[in-house]
Amino acid sequence: MKLRPGFVLELVVNFLLPWLVYRYSHPHLGETGALIASAVPPILWSLIELVRFRRVDALSVIVVGGIVLSIGAMALGGSPRMLLLRESLVSGAIGVAFLLSLPMRRPLIFYLARASVAREMEGGAARFEALVQERPGLSGALRMMTLVWGVGLTGETALRSWMALTWPIERFLVVSPFIGYGIYGALTVWTVWYRKSLRKRSEPSVPADGVAG
Repeated sequence: MKLRPGFVLELVVNFLLPWLVYRYSHPHLGETGALIASAVPPILWSLIELVRFRRVDALSVIVVGGIVLSIGAMALGGSPRMLLLRESLVSGAIGVAFLLSLPMRRPLIFYLARASVAREMEGGAARFEALVQERPGLSGALRMMTLVWGVGLTGETALRSWMALTWPIERFLVVSPFIGYGIYGALTVWTVWYRKSLRKRSEPSVPADGVAG
């Protein structure tokens, strides 16, 4: 994906601004108030997208959902182990959402991919949907990617949750980042490989005599 200005702006709104709002409001509002305040930029961005393009920004929904889950985890208690579980809940919820979307006509990654294409080009959403209609194999590929990411994120949450509840806190803090980044890295590498293999299979083969001529 090319770093187009619209995509960079969306990353700033959904990741940088929430972090800045949280950091500077935390001393004044406390942790819960700062988390609520950090949800304002992606919510406003999603509303602007809805008014302008009649679509809900999928990335904003995921970010806001993660913030809501963090607030919910805080409400369950502030014990050290509950705080360790809090960041795992976000990826777990996304993984479960991926898996729950599999029986639907369009899996969740379809909407994420369509939103990405819509940001990159004018009329991209319509062109992406037309491409899915023209190539039946693309729909199956999106469903496979949804399954793999759903299983990966859910498994990562289950593993880290078990570690947080059973391991000493010091050991968890040392090992947990390697587990998380390792799984995310493996999923990313698989996705890149899978996309390349799909692209190769979709390219028309050139007959040998045509090459010789």
